[in-house]
Amino acid sequence: MFQNVLNSLNVALDDWGMMQQTSGDEGAEHAERFERHFYNFIDEFEKWFRTLDPQPEELEDAENLVEVKQIEELLPGPLHLNFTMELERILDGYQTTRFD
Repeated sequence: MFQNVLNSLNVALDDWGMMQQTSGDEGAEHAERFERHFYNFIDEFEKWFRTLDPQPEELEDAENLVEVKQIEELLPGPLHLNFTMELERILDGYQTTRFD
């Protein structure tokens, strides 16, 4: 199941790379694709995270998971805060609704 997380992360990171190389309308398209795929990655991560037994309850414990460290190593610096915020949301049990 964690492989699904990594696969979805790689799709988002490909979009991130393209977004960094483009501008204008093309850049906007890549930004939209990145956002959609980043949240697909977060959804896959949350599904995986919910299967953990025991489930970490504190951010520090979650950040010390080998898989979370692996993700953080793959993420570009600007995305670390986004991932941490999503991890906190998951730990707090909040659900989000996204509109396209």
